[in-house]
Amino acid sequence: MLERKGFDKWADRYDRDVGLSDIRNSYPFAGYGKVLDAVEKLVEEKGCRDVLDLGFGTGELTARLYDKGCTVAGQDFSPEMVKTAQAKMPDALLVCGDIAKGLASSLQQKTYDAVIMTYFIHHLSDVRKHELLKDLQGRLNEGGMIIIGDVAFETRQDLEDCRTFEGGAWDDEEVYIAADELKQVFPDLVFTKMSYCAGLITIGK
Repeated sequence: MLERKGFDKWADRYDRDVGLSDIRNSYPFAGYGKVLDAVEKLVEEKGCRDVLDLGFGTGELTARLYDKGCTVAGQDFSPEMVKTAQAKMPDALLVCGDIAKGLASSLQQKTYDAVIMTYFIHHLSDVRKHELLKDLQGRLNEGGMIIIGDVAFETRQDLEDCRTFEGGAWDDEEVYIAADELKQVFPDLVFTKMSYCAGLITIGK
């Protein structure tokens, strides 16, 4: 798992590296473009205007929503990523801070139509995932939705099969979602497979 300095160094080539992995249909970013498109479409279909993006990185996805008129707020722990994203979204409220330690106070002052997380939540332990998602549910407006796009699997067996297939390429420091297990905590969770190693997860209010 990369630390903040690692992400800072990665900021200027992140989009390129991720894109190459997606084009090659290789772990961990196989299906990345499809995931981002699906999140964007879902936000639009639900008519979400106030959007919170956690772990927004360079802002590739959030900038699309910003350009379509959404009010965007977000938090990321890499100052360089925040700097890159802020240049794309000058009026967005983008905060630098470690989400593992909690949502920044300035982001706690309002509620949201959608909370989105793409390729971020795997950096948190399962316990911290549950705590964060429960907190975020309480910050949703009526009819709001949490949308997660990430390396994720429908079942624990699917996850283990992918781990075996990838062998030494698998990152054991990252904690990927097995949707069948997370559904025990969030019964209305919906999982959609996006590639052999990517999934889209939605959780309503």
